[in-house]
Amino acid sequence: MTSISPASEGYPTDLGALTSLRAFLALGVVLFHYQLQWDPALGFSPIIERSRLAVDAFFLLSGFILAHVYGPSFAAGDFSYRRFIVARLARLYPLHLAVLAGVTVMVVGASVFGVRYDPATYTWEGFFKTLLLVQAWFPTEVGYNWSGPSWSLSAEWFAYLLFPFYALIAIKLRSRPRLLIALGVMGYVAIDAAYGRMTGEVLPRAEDNMGILRIAPTFLIGMALYGLGRETLWRPGLAVAACLVSTGLLLTGMQLSLDDRIIVALSAPVVFCWSMLARSQCEGILAAPALVFAGEVSFALYLAHMPLLVAYKGVAAEVRGIDSNFVMTPIELSILLAVTIIVSVLLHLYVERPGRKAIRRRFDTLSPK
Repeated sequence: MTSISPASEGYPTDLGALTSLRAFLALGVVLFHYQLQWDPALGFSPIIERSRLAVDAFFLLSGFILAHVYGPSFAAGDFSYRRFIVARLARLYPLHLAVLAGVTVMVVGASVFGVRYDPATYTWEGFFKTLLLVQAWFPTEVGYNWSGPSWSLSAEWFAYLLFPFYALIAIKLRSRPRLLIALGVMGYVAIDAAYGRMTGEVLPRAEDNMGILRIAPTFLIGMALYGLGRETLWRPGLAVAACLVSTGLLLTGMQLSLDDRIIVALSAPVVFCWSMLARSQCEGILAAPALVFAGEVSFALYLAHMPLLVAYKGVAAEVRGIDSNFVMTPIELSILLAVTIIVSVLLHLYVERPGRKAIRRRFDTLSPK
């Protein structure tokens, strides 16, 4: 049986189901990008098309997990912002730098060997903004797509920097999590309306162009969901039923191609109900080691799949003497997915994990407790 940590106020220390959820979300994003590559005659799945909105579920999860890990120390007054930022930097940067370095090698190699690519995408401005993870902080009509999904890391970094502000609000409303959820929802509606006036797009379409607005309310809602779960305890049967119902409603909404904002709204109960499986100690197969490991690898899969896809299409187009927008066959996509998963596991084991440990160890050496 999973042990209960007093510091986490009723939640198990490790939330296996939520770690596993990350694997499904990352795979959804991968399949969304892959679906754009195959022959339209094969048909398109609305569920896969809406899987691009898994990013918003990641933002909810981020707020939830950081409230779980750091909320108690913030409430106790012994929260170290410096240590927090180092831990977050250690979480993002080793893998981010590795993938960005790979893309840089790819761009330089393409220039040297005369391989065709869009120079408007790979600019020096875009490189440095991507390097510093600020590419989603400013209004722009240019997509700085040096490493694809890294725009969401830029948004995450922004939320990390503002974590004390978020945590202060959460602590002030500690006993009123439903009010905190309401504030998050109202913030989402207001930001969506402002973004719509500014760009003509709904908020879930924000990426390089002010993607920080997309995480601002969802991060707070995620923290509020943690607060709500802290005061809620369901029987195992109810937790399992709620998990099945909330997940089913989300998938149904995706299949029906409901408005993006409705899909984001339906993601919040999924995060909450999956967390209640851990709270009620009935995670079952969702806490299986293989699924939890897949969830741990999900960050590498999410970040590396687009550069690998772009690299494959560029090389294949040159070899075949065709345009890089060619349609990929299911066999090609299956092989590429297998290779991408292998590369992601290797990145996780030999870059992400040791990089994170090295940065934290260095900080502990320079700043002992």
